[in-house]
Amino acid sequence: MSPKRMLPKVDPDLCIGCGLCVAACPYEVLEMEDGLAVVVKPLACQVLRACEEACPTAAITMEEQEVDEQVAPE
Repeated sequence: MSPKRMLPKVDPDLCIGCGLCVAACPYEVLEMEDGLAVVVKPLACQVLRACEEACPTAAITMEEQEVDEQVAPE
């Protein structure tokens, strides 16, 4: 079982693809893919909540999630 930590979770039904969350994160945890924000570097997240606060539709929430420790941030 992988360890758990707080990470951003994007609700694709609420995401409007504005990219404000991507711009708000200084650690490049999120990227835009196919018009939606996705978490691409989970271990780089420092739980600043900047992405969550920047989202105008509340599509991003910080939730405790399992993380694969083998995936290193770039």
